[in-house]
Amino acid sequence: MTRNTGALKAAPVDYGGKVPPPNGTPPIPTEDEALDAYSRLVVSVAEKISPSIVAIGVAREGQGHLPSVPDLNGSGSGVIIAPDGFILTNSHVVHQAWRIEVGVQGTGTHEAELVGEDPATDLAVVRMNASGLPAASLGDSEKLRVGQLVIAIGHPLGLRTTVTTGVISALGRSLRSQSGRLIENIIQTDAALNPGSSGGPLVDPKAQVVGINTAIIQFAQGICFAIPSNTARWVAGTLIKEGRVVRGHIGIAGQSCPLDPVLVKRFGMPASSGVAVAEVYPESPAKKAGVRRGDIIIAVGQTTTSTVDDLHKLLTRDAIGRDLPMALLRGDSLLKANIKPVKDLP
Repeated sequence: MTRNTGALKAAPVDYGGKVPPPNGTPPIPTEDEALDAYSRLVVSVAEKISPSIVAIGVAREGQGHLPSVPDLNGSGSGVIIAPDGFILTNSHVVHQAWRIEVGVQGTGTHEAELVGEDPATDLAVVRMNASGLPAASLGDSEKLRVGQLVIAIGHPLGLRTTVTTGVISALGRSLRSQSGRLIENIIQTDAALNPGSSGGPLVDPKAQVVGINTAIIQFAQGICFAIPSNTARWVAGTLIKEGRVVRGHIGIAGQSCPLDPVLVKRFGMPASSGVAVAEVYPESPAKKAGVRRGDIIIAVGQTTTSTVDDLHKLLTRDAIGRDLPMALLRGDSLLKANIKPVKDLP
Protein backbone atom coordinates (compact mmCIF):
# COMPACT_ATOMS: atom_id res chain seq x y z
CA MET A 1 0.00 0.00 0.00
CA THR A 2 1.38 3.38 -0.90
CA ARG A 3 0.68 6.49 1.11
CA ASN A 4 0.18 9.90 -0.43
CA THR A 5 1.97 12.43 1.71
CA GLY A 6 1.51 15.35 -0.68
CA ALA A 7 -0.64 18.30 0.31
CA LEU A 8 -4.28 18.22 -0.78
CA LYS A 9 -5.24 20.98 -3.21
CA ALA A 10 -8.66 22.61 -3.28
CA ALA A 11 -10.52 22.66 -6.56
CA PRO A 12 -10.44 26.07 -8.26
CA VAL A 13 -13.52 28.25 -7.75
CA ASP A 14 -15.18 29.82 -10.75
CA TYR A 15 -16.22 33.41 -9.93
CA GLY A 16 -17.69 34.02 -13.37
CA GLY A 17 -14.87 36.24 -14.55
CA LYS A 18 -14.90 38.43 -11.42
CA VAL A 19 -11.84 39.08 -9.33
CA PRO A 20 -11.76 36.55 -6.48
CA PRO A 21 -12.49 38.27 -3.16
CA PRO A 22 -10.01 38.07 -0.27
CA ASN A 23 -10.15 35.16 2.17
CA GLY A 24 -12.37 33.13 -0.15
CA THR A 25 -15.55 35.07 0.70
CA PRO A 26 -18.33 35.07 -1.94
CA PRO A 27 -18.20 37.95 -4.44
CA ILE A 28 -20.40 40.97 -3.85
CA PRO A 29 -23.41 40.74 -6.20
CA THR A 30 -23.79 43.37 -8.88
CA GLU A 31 -26.68 45.82 -8.81
CA ASP A 32 -28.53 43.82 -11.46
CA GLU A 33 -28.03 40.59 -9.51
CA ALA A 34 -29.27 42.20 -6.28
CA LEU A 35 -32.37 43.60 -7.99
CA ASP A 36 -33.09 40.25 -9.60
CA ALA A 37 -32.82 38.48 -6.23
CA TYR A 38 -35.12 41.11 -4.67
CA SER A 39 -37.67 40.65 -7.45
CA ARG A 40 -37.64 36.86 -7.15
CA LEU A 41 -38.12 37.14 -3.38
CA VAL A 42 -41.16 39.42 -3.69
CA VAL A 43 -42.69 37.19 -6.39
CA SER A 44 -42.17 34.10 -4.23
CA VAL A 45 -43.74 35.68 -1.15
CA ALA A 46 -46.70 37.07 -3.11
CA GLU A 47 -47.41 33.70 -4.70
CA LYS A 48 -47.27 31.94 -1.34
CA ILE A 49 -49.41 34.36 0.68
CA SER A 50 -51.95 35.56 -1.92
CA PRO A 51 -54.34 32.57 -1.61
CA SER A 52 -54.80 33.50 2.08
CA ILE A 53 -55.81 37.11 1.33
CA VAL A 54 -59.53 37.87 1.01
CA ALA A 55 -61.58 40.81 -0.16
CA ILE A 56 -64.26 41.93 2.29
CA GLY A 57 -67.43 43.75 1.33
CA VAL A 58 -69.93 45.04 3.89
CA ALA A 59 -73.37 46.60 3.99
CA ARG A 60 -74.14 49.30 6.57
CA GLU A 61 -77.26 51.32 7.15
CA GLY A 62 -77.35 54.94 6.08
CA GLN A 63 -74.46 54.91 3.59
CA GLY A 64 -74.20 55.02 -0.18
CA HIS A 65 -73.32 51.95 -2.20
CA LEU A 66 -70.31 50.70 -4.10
CA PRO A 67 -70.92 51.23 -7.84
CA SER A 68 -69.73 47.72 -8.67
CA VAL A 69 -71.82 46.03 -5.96
CA PRO A 70 -75.09 47.95 -5.43
CA ASP A 71 -76.03 46.19 -2.18
CA LEU A 72 -72.65 46.78 -0.48
CA ASN A 73 -71.27 50.10 0.71
CA GLY A 74 -67.90 49.35 2.31
CA SER A 75 -64.84 47.29 1.52
CA GLY A 76 -61.54 46.14 2.95
CA SER A 77 -59.16 43.21 3.09
CA GLY A 78 -58.50 40.33 5.42
CA VAL A 79 -56.24 37.33 5.92
CA ILE A 80 -57.27 33.75 6.64
CA ILE A 81 -55.68 32.62 9.93
CA ALA A 82 -57.27 29.17 10.30
CA PRO A 83 -58.31 26.54 7.71
CA ASP A 84 -61.86 26.42 9.12
CA GLY A 85 -62.73 29.93 7.97
CA PHE A 86 -61.49 32.38 10.62
CA ILE A 87 -60.37 35.64 9.02
CA LEU A 88 -58.50 38.52 10.66
CA THR A 89 -59.27 42.07 9.56
CA ASN A 90 -59.74 45.60 10.93
CA SER A 91 -62.56 46.53 13.27
CA HIS A 92 -63.32 49.64 11.22
CA VAL A 93 -63.82 47.49 8.11
CA VAL A 94 -66.70 45.47 9.59
CA HIS A 95 -67.98 47.75 12.39
CA GLN A 96 -71.79 48.03 12.43
CA ALA A 97 -72.11 45.92 9.28
CA TRP A 98 -75.34 43.93 8.96
CA ARG A 99 -74.01 41.94 6.04
CA ILE A 100 -70.45 40.72 5.33
CA GLU A 101 -69.24 39.08 2.13
CA VAL A 102 -65.80 37.54 1.65
CA GLY A 103 -64.15 36.99 -1.71
CA VAL A 104 -61.68 34.08 -1.69
CA GLN A 105 -59.23 33.43 -4.50
CA GLY A 106 -60.46 30.55 -6.65
CA THR A 107 -63.72 29.90 -4.77
CA GLY A 108 -65.77 33.05 -5.32
CA THR A 109 -67.78 35.03 -2.78
CA HIS A 110 -69.10 33.69 0.52
CA GLU A 111 -71.23 35.16 3.27
CA ALA A 112 -69.46 35.59 6.60
CA GLU A 113 -70.44 36.44 10.16
CA LEU A 114 -68.76 38.63 12.72
CA VAL A 115 -67.09 36.58 15.46
CA GLY A 116 -66.01 39.63 17.44
CA GLU A 117 -64.24 42.96 17.19
CA ASP A 118 -61.93 45.02 19.35
CA PRO A 119 -62.10 48.72 18.39
CA ALA A 120 -59.37 49.47 20.94
CA THR A 121 -56.83 47.72 18.69
CA ASP A 122 -58.80 48.10 15.42
CA LEU A 123 -58.93 44.33 14.99
CA ALA A 124 -61.81 41.97 14.22
CA VAL A 125 -62.40 38.33 13.36
CA VAL A 126 -65.04 37.16 10.89
CA ARG A 127 -65.82 33.58 9.87
CA MET A 128 -67.06 32.01 6.68
CA ASN A 129 -68.54 28.54 6.55
CA ALA A 130 -65.71 26.63 4.89
CA SER A 131 -62.90 24.21 5.61
CA GLY A 132 -59.50 23.37 4.18
CA LEU A 133 -58.71 27.01 3.45
CA PRO A 134 -55.10 28.17 2.91
CA ALA A 135 -54.24 29.84 6.23
CA ALA A 136 -51.38 32.29 6.62
CA SER A 137 -48.81 31.98 9.40
CA LEU A 138 -48.47 34.74 12.00
CA GLY A 139 -44.85 35.68 12.62
CA ASP A 140 -43.13 37.25 15.64
CA SER A 141 -43.38 41.04 15.37
CA GLU A 142 -40.93 41.47 18.25
CA LYS A 143 -38.17 40.34 15.89
CA LEU A 144 -38.79 43.18 13.42
CA ARG A 145 -36.03 45.71 12.84
CA VAL A 146 -36.12 49.18 11.31
CA GLY A 147 -35.08 48.96 7.66
CA GLN A 148 -36.33 45.39 7.22
CA LEU A 149 -38.07 44.54 3.95
CA VAL A 150 -41.84 44.06 4.19
CA ILE A 151 -44.58 43.38 1.66
CA ALA A 152 -48.19 44.60 1.90
CA ILE A 153 -50.97 42.74 0.09
CA GLY A 154 -54.61 43.70 -0.09
CA HIS A 155 -57.51 44.74 -2.29
CA PRO A 156 -57.34 48.57 -2.43
CA LEU A 157 -60.02 50.47 -4.33
CA GLY A 158 -61.50 47.20 -5.58
CA LEU A 159 -58.26 46.12 -7.29
CA ARG A 160 -57.80 42.48 -6.36
CA THR A 161 -54.54 41.19 -4.85
CA THR A 162 -52.40 44.30 -5.07
CA VAL A 163 -48.80 43.92 -3.89
CA THR A 164 -46.61 46.77 -2.64
CA THR A 165 -43.20 46.66 -1.01
CA GLY A 166 -41.28 48.83 1.42
CA VAL A 167 -39.39 48.73 4.67
CA ILE A 168 -40.11 49.03 8.37
CA SER A 169 -39.77 52.80 8.83
CA ALA A 170 -40.19 52.83 12.62
CA LEU A 171 -41.37 50.69 15.52
CA GLY A 172 -43.18 51.55 18.74
CA ARG A 173 -45.42 54.25 17.26
CA SER A 174 -48.75 55.18 18.86
CA LEU A 175 -52.01 55.66 16.99
CA ARG A 176 -55.41 56.83 18.20
CA SER A 177 -58.13 54.27 17.42
CA GLN A 178 -61.67 55.15 16.44
CA SER A 179 -62.75 54.30 19.98
CA GLY A 180 -60.40 57.01 21.28
CA ARG A 181 -58.00 54.56 22.91
CA LEU A 182 -54.31 54.89 22.13
CA ILE A 183 -53.02 51.85 20.24
CA GLU A 184 -49.38 51.33 21.19
CA ASN A 185 -46.44 49.51 19.65
CA ILE A 186 -47.63 50.29 16.10
CA ILE A 187 -45.48 49.45 13.06
CA GLN A 188 -44.77 52.29 10.63
CA THR A 189 -43.98 51.31 7.05
CA ASP A 190 -43.61 52.98 3.66
CA ALA A 191 -45.22 50.06 1.81
CA ALA A 192 -48.00 51.88 -0.07
CA LEU A 193 -51.55 51.45 1.26
CA ASN A 194 -54.83 52.80 -0.07
CA PRO A 195 -58.49 52.63 0.96
CA GLY A 196 -59.45 48.97 0.80
CA SER A 197 -56.01 47.79 1.94
CA SER A 198 -57.18 47.97 5.55
CA GLY A 199 -57.18 44.56 7.20
CA GLY A 200 -54.70 43.06 4.76
CA PRO A 201 -51.40 41.63 5.98
CA LEU A 202 -47.94 43.11 6.22
CA VAL A 203 -45.62 40.21 5.42
CA ASP A 204 -41.92 39.50 5.97
CA PRO A 205 -39.56 37.78 3.47
CA LYS A 206 -40.52 34.39 4.97
CA ALA A 207 -44.16 35.00 3.95
CA GLN A 208 -45.18 35.30 7.60
CA VAL A 209 -47.71 37.92 8.66
CA VAL A 210 -45.98 40.44 10.92
CA GLY A 211 -48.71 43.09 10.94
CA ILE A 212 -52.29 43.93 9.98
CA ASN A 213 -52.46 47.09 7.89
CA THR A 214 -54.71 49.61 9.54
CA ALA A 215 -54.23 53.25 8.56
CA ILE A 216 -52.61 55.86 6.38
CA ILE A 217 -52.03 59.57 6.94
CA GLN A 218 -53.94 61.48 4.30
CA PHE A 219 -51.85 63.70 2.01
CA ALA A 220 -48.64 62.13 3.36
CA GLN A 221 -46.51 59.86 1.21
CA GLY A 222 -44.99 56.70 2.58
CA ILE A 223 -46.45 56.92 6.11
CA CYS A 224 -48.61 53.87 6.79
CA PHE A 225 -49.32 51.86 9.92
CA ALA A 226 -49.95 48.25 10.92
CA ILE A 227 -50.98 46.46 14.11
CA PRO A 228 -48.14 44.09 15.13
CA SER A 229 -48.79 40.37 14.70
CA ASN A 230 -48.13 39.59 18.37
CA THR A 231 -50.96 41.91 19.37
CA ALA A 232 -53.16 40.49 16.61
CA ARG A 233 -52.49 36.89 17.71
CA TRP A 234 -53.61 37.60 21.28
CA VAL A 235 -56.64 39.67 20.30
CA ALA A 236 -57.79 37.16 17.66
CA GLY A 237 -57.51 34.28 20.11
CA THR A 238 -59.55 36.17 22.68
CA LEU A 239 -62.22 37.14 20.14
CA ILE A 240 -62.55 33.56 18.90
CA LYS A 241 -62.85 32.27 22.46
CA GLU A 242 -65.00 34.98 24.06
CA GLY A 243 -66.34 37.22 21.28
CA ARG A 244 -64.90 40.39 22.81
CA VAL A 245 -61.90 41.68 24.68
CA VAL A 246 -62.58 42.85 28.23
CA ARG A 247 -59.45 44.55 29.47
CA GLY A 248 -58.24 46.51 32.40
CA HIS A 249 -56.11 49.60 32.19
CA ILE A 250 -53.65 51.37 34.44
CA GLY A 251 -53.68 54.73 32.70
CA ILE A 252 -50.37 55.09 30.90
CA ALA A 253 -49.04 55.45 27.38
CA GLY A 254 -45.78 53.62 26.87
CA GLN A 255 -43.45 51.84 24.50
CA SER A 256 -40.94 49.00 24.70
CA CYS A 257 -37.38 50.07 25.42
CA PRO A 258 -34.01 48.41 26.16
CA LEU A 259 -32.67 48.38 29.72
CA ASP A 260 -29.21 49.42 30.83
CA PRO A 261 -27.17 46.16 30.94
CA VAL A 262 -25.46 47.38 34.12
CA LEU A 263 -28.82 47.70 35.87
CA VAL A 264 -30.02 44.36 34.49
CA LYS A 265 -27.00 42.69 36.04
CA ARG A 266 -27.17 44.65 39.31
CA PHE A 267 -30.81 43.82 40.01
CA GLY A 268 -30.82 40.37 38.41
CA MET A 269 -33.62 41.26 36.01
CA PRO A 270 -35.06 38.40 33.93
CA ALA A 271 -35.34 40.52 30.74
CA SER A 272 -33.27 43.11 28.93
CA SER A 273 -36.18 45.42 28.07
CA GLY A 274 -39.18 47.02 29.73
CA VAL A 275 -42.06 49.44 29.11
CA ALA A 276 -41.05 53.10 29.20
CA VAL A 277 -43.84 55.37 30.48
CA ALA A 278 -44.41 58.23 28.03
CA GLU A 279 -47.53 59.62 29.71
CA VAL A 280 -49.49 59.12 32.95
CA TYR A 281 -53.18 59.98 32.77
CA PRO A 282 -54.80 62.04 35.55
CA GLU A 283 -56.77 60.14 38.21
CA SER A 284 -55.54 56.82 36.78
CA PRO A 285 -54.37 53.77 38.74
CA ALA A 286 -50.80 54.55 37.64
CA LYS A 287 -51.08 58.12 38.93
CA LYS A 288 -52.41 56.88 42.28
CA ALA A 289 -49.59 54.33 42.48
CA GLY A 290 -46.98 57.06 42.04
CA VAL A 291 -45.85 56.16 38.51
CA ARG A 292 -44.09 59.01 36.71
CA ARG A 293 -43.28 59.82 33.13
CA GLY A 294 -39.87 58.34 32.31
CA ASP A 295 -40.26 55.35 34.64
CA ILE A 296 -39.68 51.91 33.11
CA ILE A 297 -42.13 49.20 34.18
CA ILE A 298 -40.35 45.83 34.34
CA ALA A 299 -42.95 43.64 36.07
CA VAL A 300 -46.60 43.66 37.17
CA GLY A 301 -47.87 40.87 39.38
CA GLN A 302 -45.81 37.80 38.60
CA THR A 303 -45.39 38.80 34.94
CA THR A 304 -42.26 40.32 33.44
CA THR A 305 -43.28 43.23 31.20
CA SER A 306 -40.47 43.32 28.68
CA THR A 307 -42.74 44.68 25.93
CA VAL A 308 -46.00 46.62 25.58
CA ASP A 309 -47.61 43.39 24.36
CA ASP A 310 -46.70 41.74 27.67
CA LEU A 311 -48.50 44.52 29.51
CA HIS A 312 -51.57 44.24 27.27
CA LYS A 313 -51.78 40.48 27.81
CA LEU A 314 -51.57 41.00 31.55
CA LEU A 315 -54.40 43.54 31.69
CA THR A 316 -57.22 41.06 31.12
CA ARG A 317 -60.55 40.64 32.86
CA ASP A 318 -58.84 38.76 35.72
CA ALA A 319 -56.58 41.71 36.56
CA ILE A 320 -59.42 44.20 37.06
CA GLY A 321 -59.82 45.33 40.67
CA ARG A 322 -56.84 43.32 41.99
CA ASP A 323 -53.96 44.86 43.91
CA LEU A 324 -50.91 43.85 41.90
CA PRO A 325 -47.27 44.36 42.92
CA MET A 326 -45.33 46.38 40.37
CA ALA A 327 -41.58 46.81 39.84
CA LEU A 328 -40.18 49.77 37.95
CA LEU A 329 -36.94 51.57 37.30
CA ARG A 330 -36.59 55.26 38.03
CA GLY A 331 -33.15 56.36 36.97
CA ASP A 332 -30.79 53.81 38.50
CA SER A 333 -33.17 52.85 41.34
CA LEU A 334 -35.47 49.84 41.49
CA LEU A 335 -38.82 50.76 43.04
CA LYS A 336 -41.78 48.67 44.19
CA ALA A 337 -45.44 49.71 44.32
CA ASN A 338 -48.96 48.29 44.18
CA ILE A 339 -51.36 49.08 41.38
CA LYS A 340 -55.04 48.20 40.90
CA PRO A 341 -56.17 48.02 37.23
CA VAL A 342 -59.68 49.25 36.52
CA LYS A 343 -62.13 48.21 33.84
CA ASP A 344 -61.51 49.86 30.50
CA LEU A 345 -64.22 51.79 28.73
CA PRO A 346 -66.24 49.58 26.30
